[in-house]
Amino acid sequence: MSSRITRTLTIAAIAASLAACSSVPLDQNGAGNGSDSASAGQIMDPFNPQSPLAQQRSVYFDFDSYTVPEQYRSVVEMHANYLTSHQGQKVRVEGNTDARGSTEYNLALGQRRSDAVARMMTLLGVNANQIEAISFGKERPKALGNTDADYAENRRADIDYQR
Repeated sequence: MSSRITRTLTIAAIAASLAACSSVPLDQNGAGNGSDSASAGQIMDPFNPQSPLAQQRSVYFDFDSYTVPEQYRSVVEMHANYLTSHQGQKVRVEGNTDARGSTEYNLALGQRRSDAVARMMTLLGVNANQIEAISFGKERPKALGNTDADYAENRRADIDYQR
C-alpha cells in the first residue's frame, strides 16, 4: 500500500514540475517550435547542419522570466529524446539575457533559464550527468540593437552539444 502511495505521489510531483515549466506563449520572434521535427526520414544528428537538432537549439523566454514557454516544449523534448537514446552525449545549456539590468542580476537570471531547460530535460528522462547548465548573462548577445525584437532574441537558453 505504501509503495502505491509513494509511486502516486512521485508521478504527481513529476506532473506538477512539468506543468510549472510551461506558460502562455507570448514570444513570436520567428523561432521554430519544433513540432514537425520528428517526422520520418529526418537526420537526428546535432552536428549535422541539416538536422533539427542543430537548427532548433534555442529556447526563448519572456522578459524577466525563466519559465519555459509552451511553444518551446517540443524543442526541449526533441533534444531530451536524442539525449536519452545517446547516453554518452553531453550538452551545455547556456542561459542568456538581454542587456537591461545589472551584470549580477543577469548572470543569475541566465542561470535560472539554463537550469529550467536542464530540469525539464531530466524530468523527461535525461541523465543529469549529461547536462551542464551555465549562464553568460548579457555577455553573449545574438542581436546587438536596442529594440524590443533585439532584446527578445537575446532572452534565451542555447543547447550546445559537446564533442
